[in-house]
Amino acid sequence: MAEKKVVFVAFAIEDERQRDFLKGQSLNTKSPFEYIDMSVKEAYDTNWKDRVRTRIRRSSGVIALVSQNSLTSSGQKWELACAREEKKKVLGIWAYKDDRTNLPGVNTVTWTWSAIENFIDSL
Repeated sequence: MAEKKVVFVAFAIEDERQRDFLKGQSLNTKSPFEYIDMSVKEAYDTNWKDRVRTRIRRSSGVIALVSQNSLTSSGQKWELACAREEKKKVLGIWAYKDDRTNLPGVNTVTWTWSAIENFIDSL
């Protein structure tokens, strides 16, 4: 079995349920990645960005759940900018079948196990 890779998941808080689905998928015993939950339940504090940057640095790559909500999510935008600064590969996956939002600078694909697996294998 291949070495597990740590993946940071960036998402808009409104898409938390989709994040939960991704977590469920990652718990599949054949999953090639570990899941890091860095969602913020409380208001942002001054250490939030430092904690996120540390976790992104420790990650092999970043998966962004892309939806209409991504366009107005300041937290997700910052996480993706941080990932670029840290030179991490980013894969966008559309969070919903009927939402094909284009997030500038993010290569976004349909949410399939093979798409996620191919991304993980490329890290």
